[in-house]
This record gives sequence, C-alpha cells and structure tokens, in this order.
Amino acid sequence: MRFGRLDLNLLVALDALLSERSVSLAADRLCLSQSATSSALGRLRDYFGDELLVVKGRHMILTARAEELIEPVRAVLEQIRTTVSVAPPFEPATADRVVRMMASDYSTQVLIAEALSTLEREAPHMRFEIQPMSDTPIEAIERGYIDLLLTIDYAISADHPSQILFEDDYVVVGWAENPAMAGAMTRELYFSLGHVTARFGKARVPAFDDWFVRRHKQQRRVEVVAPTFLSLPGLVANTYRIATLHRRMAEMVVRNMPLVMREVPFDIPPIREALQWNLANNNDRALRWVVERLAAVAAHKDEVADNVVPIEGAADLARQTLEIEYRMNHPQR
Repeated sequence: MRFGRLDLNLLVALDALLSERSVSLAADRLCLSQSATSSALGRLRDYFGDELLVVKGRHMILTARAEELIEPVRAVLEQIRTTVSVAPPFEPATADRVVRMMASDYSTQVLIAEALSTLEREAPHMRFEIQPMSDTPIEAIERGYIDLLLTIDYAISADHPSQILFEDDYVVVGWAENPAMAGAMTRELYFSLGHVTARFGKARVPAFDDWFVRRHKQQRRVEVVAPTFLSLPGLVANTYRIATLHRRMAEMVVRNMPLVMREVPFDIPPIREALQWNLANNNDRALRWVVERLAAVAAHKDEVADNVVPIEGAADLARQTLEIEYRMNHPQR
C-alpha cells in the first residue's frame, strides 16, 4: 500500500532501522535478509532525501533527520496497531478464519494435505483455500489476494518475510514394464527417451527441472506437456516415456501405481520449498500459527525419512547464480 510516493510497508522497516541502528539487526527483527533490508533503506533514503543512517567507525549513526523521525514513526505505527491491527489473542480451538494459500499440486500433495489434517484437529473452525500457481505469485501476495505463498525459494521476493520448509531432489519415474527402466538410468538413455513434463499458467512456465536442463543446453524430447505434477505419473504408466519427478512425490506414486523410480543420471540441485507472507501481515497471529504448524509438519516428515540424496558436485553449483538466472527468466510481477 502506498501513501503518496511512500510504500507504507517501509514504515515498519524504518522503525526497525531507527531502533536498531544496524541493517543486520533490523533484518533479524523483520525476518528479512540483509539485502532486502538494505534495499528498503535505499528506498527510504530516496524518499526522504537523506542518508538516515551513516557509517562512523565500526558503527552506524542516525542523521539529524533520522533522529527527528524516531518518535513520529513510532507514534504512527503504534496508532495503527491500537486502532487497526490489534486483535484478540489467537485461540486455535475457536478461531473462525479463512486462510488463502497459493501452492503447486506437488507441495499440496507432499506437505499441505498432511498439515491440514493436523490443523483440522487443532483449529476445527478454520477454513483453507488453496489456489493454483499463477504467473504473478508475488503480485498476489502484495495485493492481498492470498495470505501465504508456498513455492521454490528462487521464486520468492526479498521484500517480504519467508521461511524455508523443506528440501527435495529429483528422480526418474517410468512404467515398471518399460525395458528402459530395467536397470540404472544412464545419461544417454535419459536423453534418448520421450519425456512427460509439466508447465503452468498462461505463460506455460516450465518446472524447475525442465528449466535447469535447458539452461545447460540439453534437449529432452518432450512428447507430452501436462498442466500439473500429479498428472505426470498417469501419463507415463503403460508407455515407454519417462518423467522427472520430485522424490517425495515419486515415492508416493510408485507405491500405488505400476511405476518404478531410478536416480537422475546427472546433477540437478535440490529444490527448497519456502513459505512467504506479506510484511504487513508479519504480526498476524493466525497466519504465524499456520506457518509454525506447516514448519512443524515439514520438520517431522524430514525426521521420519531424510529423502534428499546428496549430489556429488552440487557444491560447485552456485545457488546464487542459479537464482539470478531463474529470476531473469521468470519475472514474478
């Protein structure tokens, strides 16, 4: 939300920066990265036409203008809290609330489904709406169309709080009677077979594994494009095609379908699924409770079965470089 040229979310960041007099400490307080907090400081400097915080020796000090802003900013935020944001204590057993989440069918299957069964027992009156991934998920967060976004960490925004929930890697899935699945999957065999893959939204955004393979100038023979991850197993059953699936989902489907899984014959970095919410909702007790419960279920599933296989050479894959390239190819707004 903006008032004139000022993004009102920045007032929360300004209050933390004025109080902590440190970008790193303010970042911790806001549950943001240092780069996101530095970015917020840059925008505040541009708006006020003042440096606000300057380095002196090993510390940062406030400018005269920043000193003048301490009490007014604190007073404005306190007034907002007392007149708008203050809510009664959150009681899960009696809470009557709708929480809107955007998530892929994959993360819904491997995490949200189990989490919601737990939440039903603890918060029987809460309701949940799960929306499919759109072409502009960050815009959906910022416009208030959704409360929570669950997606890979490459696709979240540095401007809002987030939490990594779990990691997953990839395997090859194929029909049990496919001769190509009789032994270990080789690189040559992998690229010679027909593939089934998923792409999403009006922009037909590719899944991460599809994007990563093409990034390395490798060409898979994609014979079927589906709109969801969950449709992939059924589209390779009784065929000689294969699909590259997240391991957590693959382990579920091979138990119930005539399918087998093999290791991917080259390095694909594991994905990390992250949960994000709007900075303006950082003190929403109901949302924070849901975030905590989702994180607890994710942690429990990891304790039961650590299914991320370490990848040789993965350390050589610069996640930061991948993130930059991914964001360039997949604008979120």
